[in-house]
Amino acid sequence: MLRHIVMWKFKPQAQGRTREQNMEMMREKLLALPSKIDFIRSFEVGRDVCHTEKSYDMCLVSEFDSVRKMLEYREHPDHVPVSRQMKELIESRAVIDYEY
Repeated sequence: MLRHIVMWKFKPQAQGRTREQNMEMMREKLLALPSKIDFIRSFEVGRDVCHTEKSYDMCLVSEFDSVRKMLEYREHPDHVPVSRQMKELIESRAVIDYEY
C-alpha cells in the first residue's frame, strides 16, 4: 500500500477569491475525486486548525494499492484539472509518498 500526503499553503487572494473561499472550493473538488476514480483506497482532506507560523493551510491524505496506481491517479483526466487549478491558488506545497 502507498500513502500519498500533500500539504498546501494558499495565497491570501487568488482569482478574485479569498484564501478561505479558495480552500473551500478546492476541498469540495478534491472530495469529489474518489467517486470518479475507483482505485483510490482512502481519501481525506483536512484544514489546519492551529494556524501556527509553520502550519500549512490544508492537506490531503490518500491511499493507493501501489506507486503505479498513485502515478495513474496523478495523470487521471479527473485529477489533472483539479491539480492545475490548485497550482494557481497556492504559494507552496509539500508532498510525501511512502509504502507501508
